[in-house]
Amino acid sequence: MFRTSDIVLIAVMVAAAALTYKAKREAEEQLASVQKIHAQIRYEEDTIDLLKADWSLLTQPSRLQKLTELYKSQLALEPVSARQIVGIGDLPAKALDIQDILNGRQGGMADNSDQAPPGGRDPVVTGGIAQ
Repeated sequence: MFRTSDIVLIAVMVAAAALTYKAKREAEEQLASVQKIHAQIRYEEDTIDLLKADWSLLTQPSRLQKLTELYKSQLALEPVSARQIVGIGDLPAKALDIQDILNGRQGGMADNSDQAPPGGRDPVVTGGIAQ
């Protein structure tokens, strides 16, 4: 009735069908995962757009002017005078120390590489992060 080759071919067909079904199921799961990520991205983009709109409303000059007039006594704000604004040429130059000249540091960025930080910690604090 059935020969050995028929049984082997039937087994190969069943195995191929099982592998095809498994691959299809995994592809559908991956597609669902990608669609979920795209939905999250759209949600985040919509949230960002909403926050930008809120920020533009909050920073309208007319609104800020009303708030400054309302809280003028508490904020003690004053307009900036023209003499407070200067160019880079108007700033005083940093005085050179003899050690700076000997070490070859003659301006530019601040350098305190010859000083070890106290306690092995960097003394620089940026933003709101205290060390």
